[in-house]
Amino acid sequence: MTPEKVSMIKVLTLAAAAAVLAACGGNSADRDRNATLADYKSGRGAQATTVNRYLWAASLETLNFLPVFSADPISGLIITDWYVNPEAPAERFKTNVYILDSALRADALRVSVFRQERAETGEWIDATVNPATAREIENAILTRARQLRLNVIDD
Repeated sequence: MTPEKVSMIKVLTLAAAAAVLAACGGNSADRDRNATLADYKSGRGAQATTVNRYLWAASLETLNFLPVFSADPISGLIITDWYVNPEAPAERFKTNVYILDSALRADALRVSVFRQERAETGEWIDATVNPATAREIENAILTRARQLRLNVIDD
């Protein structure tokens, strides 16, 4: 199989896992975020994952203002729950982060951002997201991941 097909299969597998996790419900990942983040920063969680530990920890740190719906360090999938900014109560956001590789590279990270606006009837309606938003989040995660890696090297 070509590397592109392997990557596509991995993304589809992650999407399927996301659907299964969403069906299960729960919010245990939010409770465990600090412990998981500490494990990955210290290197204790590195054996349990096939994804880059710095990308994983940086993703959790960068998105720490969003409630985590599900986080799986084995598959490299972080799904946040909807977040409503108190300063803009008529819109909400959620993100999916896919860490696709064990290497600390830009192409090992994919971020999807979803946005909804509240209609006058009170229901939430899907809205467009500026394409630069996901890139900016990816860049922030990559920058933080590099900082985390450099901190470990300097120790």
